[in-house]
Order: sequence, then C-alpha cells, then structure tokens
Amino acid sequence: MAQMKAKRTVEKGKVYITATFNNTLVTITDREGNTVCWGSSGMAGFKGARKSTPYAATTAVEAVARKAQMQGMREVEVYIKGPGAGRDAALRGLKAVGLAISLIADVTPIPHNGVRAKKKRRV
Repeated sequence: MAQMKAKRTVEKGKVYITATFNNTLVTITDREGNTVCWGSSGMAGFKGARKSTPYAATTAVEAVARKAQMQGMREVEVYIKGPGAGRDAALRGLKAVGLAISLIADVTPIPHNGVRAKKKRRV
C-alpha cells in the first residue's frame, strides 16, 4: 500500500502566477521551489471565455491561497508572468485571503530580438 506523506508546515513561500489570454494558473511553492499547492481558473469552475476574466483569476488565487494557509503559509513572494487580464486581480485575491506579500516581481519573458523574421512576400 502507498503511504501518505505527512503534511509539512511552510511559513514562507513563493507564488507563481501565469496570466495568459485564456486562463490564469497559480502555483504556490516553498522557498526551495517544491510545489505546495496549485490551481487555475478552470479548476475553480470556470469554462470557456469566462476563464480569462479577472474575477475567475481572483477566485482561483483565493482557493489556492486558502489551501496554502491551511498548511501554515503566512508570507509570500509573488512572481507574475504573462499579459493576461488576471494579473492585478490575482494580487487583490492574495491580499483578500490575508497572506503577507513581501515581494512582487514581473518575470514575463521579453525577447531580445526574438526569432528570425519570415521571408519577405513577393507579388
């Protein structure tokens, strides 16, 4: 039989929010980067176009943050990635749950000239 892993208490952690145009993904880790809990707008019960709304992002973040709080999480560093609608709403959701935010960083990848352009169209 598989043995259940003991729930560990984590005081400080990191929150990674990925806000895409279609969804908002939330992962909460401990300081080393081991996942404590995670969720998304889709997991919060939203489908289709409603997944990409700020309200869906707030709901998803609150659900995941409460799960983390039950494991003893008090203070978090927030790393936001992506251009989606749920960026600001996700931060408001974390505040509403009562987690202390010690750092907010935007880690959206920006190309330093990116990939090679398509060849010119000849008519």
